[in-house]
Amino acid sequence: MTPRPRLRPRRGIAMIVVLLVALAVAAIAMGATFLTLNTSLVSTYHARQSVLESVADAGLEQARSAMNANDSLYPDSGYVVYENGVTVTDAAGQTIPGITRWTYVGPTGVTSGQYGVFGSIVTIVRDATGSQVVRRLEVMQESFAKYAYFTDVEGSIVFGVNDILYGPVHSNDVIQLQTGTPGAAFYGKLRTARTITNRSTGRYFAGYEENVAEIPFPETSDLNKLQAQANAGGTAFTGSTGGGTGQATMRIEFVALDLNGDGDSTDVDEGFMKIYSVASTANAYFVTADTTGNFGTNGLTRSANCGHISATGTGAHTAFRTFRRHATGTTQDRATWAVNPANGTGHRCYLGGSNALNDWTTPAGNFLATDSIGSWRAWTGTVDARVTAARPADANYLWPISRSLNPNFKGVIYVDGKVGISGKVRGKITLAATNDIILVDNLTYVTNPGGTTPCNAQERDMIGLFSGTDVLIADNLINAPQRGTTSLAYRTWSGRGGDEYFHAVVLALSNFTAENYNRDPQDVEDCQGANDARGCLYLTGGIIQYTRGPVGQTNGRGYIKRYQYDACAASNPPPYFPTTGHFVRGHYYEIDPAGFDIDTYWELLIPH
Repeated sequence: MTPRPRLRPRRGIAMIVVLLVALAVAAIAMGATFLTLNTSLVSTYHARQSVLESVADAGLEQARSAMNANDSLYPDSGYVVYENGVTVTDAAGQTIPGITRWTYVGPTGVTSGQYGVFGSIVTIVRDATGSQVVRRLEVMQESFAKYAYFTDVEGSIVFGVNDILYGPVHSNDVIQLQTGTPGAAFYGKLRTARTITNRSTGRYFAGYEENVAEIPFPETSDLNKLQAQANAGGTAFTGSTGGGTGQATMRIEFVALDLNGDGDSTDVDEGFMKIYSVASTANAYFVTADTTGNFGTNGLTRSANCGHISATGTGAHTAFRTFRRHATGTTQDRATWAVNPANGTGHRCYLGGSNALNDWTTPAGNFLATDSIGSWRAWTGTVDARVTAARPADANYLWPISRSLNPNFKGVIYVDGKVGISGKVRGKITLAATNDIILVDNLTYVTNPGGTTPCNAQERDMIGLFSGTDVLIADNLINAPQRGTTSLAYRTWSGRGGDEYFHAVVLALSNFTAENYNRDPQDVEDCQGANDARGCLYLTGGIIQYTRGPVGQTNGRGYIKRYQYDACAASNPPPYFPTTGHFVRGHYYEIDPAGFDIDTYWELLIPH
């Protein structure tokens, strides 16, 4: 039998195995080293990138703060270089090595100011390796329309224990609260540049701040800027300052029409206004139905604004039961006023120019453009056929307040002088007057401001009233109760009840007040069960005034306040409404730095 060969160890195999193991270990070690190095590089890159981004963000806020401190830094057009390759310091004031920053500031978006003042801040940050980040912050100036209540000077008026205010409140003066319960309630943040007297008695559902920075109050120059916008749209008018308090030679009545037959008047082209004026300031009382000029020795029995339903149709006025104006009626007609005024539903007073005052000299239902005292102003543009179909009698006197029918309209109506206003507002408007704006009757939106319509919806209505003096609720024959004769009790002659309703953001360079708020009578009209001379004053919007004006007294004279805040005024303010000059943060953007050029980029931010 042949024996098996013996296995002998091969020389050098152990050495090879050792070398292979060593190489494997070295490879693993090298991989680990490279992995650690790569992780370190990635970490270093992200840390450096984070520094660049933080420096860019800090630049945005620094520029915004600088603009709020110095409004001259913000240009009217284009952009300015706020920082030009400057070195940057950290929070401790130490220079961050190798990093430089460029910052640019200017208006962007729709730069006309119609929708507010919008701008951008752009920062570019680079390091020594060539890494770069670009950031943009959109900024906007706060509109005064954001405030439910704003005053520059409070004076001696005190917030009562039952006063309730919704929305932001600011004063540059001391806020004074009446002591007692339940205490004035503030549902928006209350801020004052000074202090709050009797602070502990108030109720602050959004907090309060004292000794904040003053906010500069608007000036006459801000009002004058609006004239150019109104000129462009053909809605700048020359009135006068003639007449007494609560009187004007011009009034504007807002009108909403259903042009497309859909059962409402909320479409963008369905808002209009009518303008009535008199040439003589002696007749300014008639325009606003003011009491002065309407009262004779026997009360309203010779009034040019008031009358009654004639039961006999005597004389030239032959139509049975037709409204007879006292100023043109017979002695018998005037005497009818006092026969049974307590239940005389036909006894009414009207604003100057109302067709009811003229229909005894013109066929019933026809529109009289010119009466014996004043006239309506004809629209200077082309009348749309739908307007003629909807209102054939006065179509020529309906001024469109929409771009659909007046393409050059900028949303601004400007009156040089005083103006009385009333009616139904459809659209977004700022009405400015160099003198008093007089609320002669209810002024309300077509769309309920307390409803669910979104703020940015085209159906949402908004009007801002900007007066160079006062915004005044007239003590006239429409708003306030009056005596028919000196022997009769006070009553309301408007036919719509005693309360007043106003939807508007009010800005008065003097104050917002009610004419003769402290005049008799007392406790004639109810306000939600509480007796008061003129009932409830329902105002939805905001009140911005230089000094706080009164509208009533606790003794039963004037109005009881029922104010509501329109939050939509903050996000969608009236056109060209004054701004506080304070820039707040808007949208934030991260910009691709590859091939970035500031001139090219800025050109893209301006609509053409």
